[in-house]
Amino acid sequence: MTISNQQTLLSKAETLCLERGVRLTPQRMAVLRLMAQQNKAISAYDLLDLLRITEPQAKPPTIYRALDFLLEQGFIHKIESNNSYILCHHFEAPPHTSALLICHGCGSVTEKTTDAIEHSLLKLTKEAGFKLQHSVVEVHGICDKCSKK
Repeated sequence: MTISNQQTLLSKAETLCLERGVRLTPQRMAVLRLMAQQNKAISAYDLLDLLRITEPQAKPPTIYRALDFLLEQGFIHKIESNNSYILCHHFEAPPHTSALLICHGCGSVTEKTTDAIEHSLLKLTKEAGFKLQHSVVEVHGICDKCSKK
């Protein structure tokens, strides 16, 4: 992601937090900025190592509190299968179901919208008397670049 795109994204996050009446603290912003600089998913401890470059006093609870906030706001997604995190590329949209295409070759993660899947999930959960709050579909395989190697 280019620096210009990062700045636009971070500005959107600030605006959304103001509109929602939630506080995007300097540490939360620092973690979001680090997430925006990644080109693939990253673990909480790798993020902590990066955060400690500018904030040496940062501890695991610091990073986990920031990640929890960013997840609640829809700014990032958690990849449950490998316990890592990735930036949501359209967090200004209302809550949505995303498909995360995870490459076993290079580790890249591509986020795709899944309107048809979301519609099916909403129908299924409504029939079951269950209220859907969050869903992410993880798809594991090999990306086009890796399959050509």
